[in-house]
Amino acid sequence: MSVRPSRLRPSRPNWIAAQALALICITVTLGLILGLQTRAQFGEIDLSQRAYAEETAAKGALISDLRDTLGYGGVIHNFKNFVLRQDVVYLLETEEQIARFRETIDRYLDLVPTPQERAALDEIAAAITTYEGMLPLAIAAAEQDWSPARTDAAVRVDDAGALAALAELERLWRAARGANTERVAKAVEQGRTLIWVGFLALGALVLAALIIGYLLRLLHRDLRQTLVRLNGELDDRRALEQAQSRLATIVEQAPTTILLTDTSGRIEYANAKFEALTGWSRAEIAGQTPAFLQSGDTSAAGYSEIRARLARGEIWRGVFRNLRKDGSSYWAETTILPLLGPDGAVRNFAGLGEDITEARKARDQVVRAQKLEAVGQLAGGVAHDFNNILTTVIASAYLASLDAPEGSDIAHEIAQIDVAARRAQSLVRELLTFARREPARRQAVVLAEIVTEVVALMGAAIPPLIELRFDPPERRFTVLGDATHIHQIVMNLCRNATEAIGAGSGVIEITLAAAPDDQVRLSVRDDGPGMSQDTLCHLFEPFFTTKAVGKGSGLGLSVVFTLVEEMGGRIDVSSEIGAGARFDIDLPLTGDAAVGADAAEPELPRGSERVLLIDDEAEVAGSFRRLLLRLGYRVDAYTAPRQALDRFRRDPAAYDLVVTDLVMPDLSGLELAASLREVRADVPILFVTAFRPGEIAIPGPVPETLEKPVNPNRFAHHIRKALDGEHISTHRENW
Repeated sequence: MSVRPSRLRPSRPNWIAAQALALICITVTLGLILGLQTRAQFGEIDLSQRAYAEETAAKGALISDLRDTLGYGGVIHNFKNFVLRQDVVYLLETEEQIARFRETIDRYLDLVPTPQERAALDEIAAAITTYEGMLPLAIAAAEQDWSPARTDAAVRVDDAGALAALAELERLWRAARGANTERVAKAVEQGRTLIWVGFLALGALVLAALIIGYLLRLLHRDLRQTLVRLNGELDDRRALEQAQSRLATIVEQAPTTILLTDTSGRIEYANAKFEALTGWSRAEIAGQTPAFLQSGDTSAAGYSEIRARLARGEIWRGVFRNLRKDGSSYWAETTILPLLGPDGAVRNFAGLGEDITEARKARDQVVRAQKLEAVGQLAGGVAHDFNNILTTVIASAYLASLDAPEGSDIAHEIAQIDVAARRAQSLVRELLTFARREPARRQAVVLAEIVTEVVALMGAAIPPLIELRFDPPERRFTVLGDATHIHQIVMNLCRNATEAIGAGSGVIEITLAAAPDDQVRLSVRDDGPGMSQDTLCHLFEPFFTTKAVGKGSGLGLSVVFTLVEEMGGRIDVSSEIGAGARFDIDLPLTGDAAVGADAAEPELPRGSERVLLIDDEAEVAGSFRRLLLRLGYRVDAYTAPRQALDRFRRDPAAYDLVVTDLVMPDLSGLELAASLREVRADVPILFVTAFRPGEIAIPGPVPETLEKPVNPNRFAHHIRKALDGEHISTHRENW
């Protein structure tokens, strides 16, 4: 839509009107100048009079008071009379004169003195202060009956400077008074001149008014003709403004963010959606570049590529993670396009963004669910084979430790192998627990025993500069839970504290104490570098880690949170940068009655019975066989369960105990055990498996179950108890 331009014809009245307007401007300007000058002169007179009345006169009165203070009957006079005559009346007069002097000085300072006056006042005040400082000495001299000459010599003050300063102050006052008088006279003379000039300007104004009246009549005719043309143009402009208003409404209410910048990237406009989404107001971002939105995800090279495409007049489309004003982030599917002018040159850039944060979160949740499922599948698939491998490592390390001299380097290295194997087994358990592939076995557990075991295990794994402290409490704090899970909780917290401290020195302190609501508080504190608030917000999220790639799985604290929650407990974290960290776990207490942990025996039990050993892993079968042979047992080891079954069927009474794996090819451990019981119903069976089973249903007594990687010490004890027909509780039997 176009607007018709107005075409005004030049005419004589227009020219006359211009001349008249110039005349009016000149006359009015002259009148204003004269009026302002006149007003200024009268103001000057008023100021001069008020300055004289309010300041000069007031200062004159104050100077008179100062003169009285320094002169006869003043401070100096009364002070000297007191010194010579030692009459208390003069002392009281002196103190009263000093008080009045201070008041006079304060009043003079309220009048805002000039630097010269302030210097003189300071000189006078210094002398009075000196006299005031001498009063205690003069009083003491009077009390001790000093002679007037001695007292005068002791308290004599040089007040010549003060008297000279008073004279200078009077000179300055007389000079100011003369300047004010001259100022008033000069202002009055200039006012008279302005009055005459004002009369002349008034006459010129009357003449200009007559000319203007005539010209206005001539102009009226031309204005009517012009008004008709302007009405047509106004209608066109209204239509254009309505179209622009509709366009502005669409832009303001658009569901996408719209940002308009100049060619240098400076923001010229942002719509309401941009303000609502980012939290930034238009006033705050006007003239800035959109750099305040950058989260750091896009590289500098990426931004350079965007600018290059826009400079070529091309449109760019992509996805940004931008920052809001409060520091949170959002995802925006963004289109940036160059806006061209009539000449084809780029005049502006427009950025359109659609908030896809929720869609992105939904996609991330799907990805996370898939990742967790993958972890679960990986954990379930790896656990069996990995624990078999660890069983061989732990058993071999144990057998080697029996022959290694105590305190030797080889003994230390074997201990390190054992620690590493146990840490690997703990990681597998974290994966199984996190993926919900390992069911919990809840029973009464004494916390101090678990913590003591973890401290002993960690003592060989942490750097020598880190001190691990734990003083077992006198009270038995018993909780209901899975001992393996509690072991994982304490182990993960200690390992997390160790990694936080790093290679330097530090202290990790574990405490157990009573908590409100019949609970026990397990606290793990370290003096490491601490954590930021942002890290604390994400601390228990799966796969979140601040460690370098390859240094952490991001599962440890997530597993801790999950296990604590399953036990009905709660976990709190307090930390600040540079102040270390503290984890407090509150768990509900249970009765301190029977606790299913087996007491470790001082020596490995031995025997001479015959044992049938079946495990499809040759390394595991070999490790168990060597251990049992070393303990005196006679062992027949098989890796094929059907061959072992055939051997048992040939002579069922030849074997005192059967030790078998559960997960084996061709014939499972449960199927093998059922077949053995069909041949001999009373045969003792002990399951040793890398996979924790659910319910075991076979004929006869339910066999006990040990989990791989099994501790050789416990393995030996369970072998002996199974042979002796003793009942073994089914709590954690691997460590």
